[in-house]
Amino acid sequence: MIQEIKKRSSVMSQRIKAVYQNGAFVPQQPCHLPEGSEVELTIDDPYTIPPAIKDRSERAAMLEDLVKCMRANPIPEGAPRFTRDELHERR
Repeated sequence: MIQEIKKRSSVMSQRIKAVYQNGAFVPQQPCHLPEGSEVELTIDDPYTIPPAIKDRSERAAMLEDLVKCMRANPIPEGAPRFTRDELHERR
């Protein structure tokens, strides 16, 4: 019993990135768990995770496209203004 408690207390949580493919979460890095281990997942909103662009020229091109898109679709002068609370509202 005491060994089992020590074993449980030595287990640390890990943060592992995974991709959801064909109905299963596929880890993007080794997770070093025994086969068949049960885990609990916490899903971060995928739309809040920035793209992992490491190449400077690719990042510059992406930002340039973003700025072009924003300039082509400006916010109208009469558009409603949101409060800080409204902008950060969780649904």
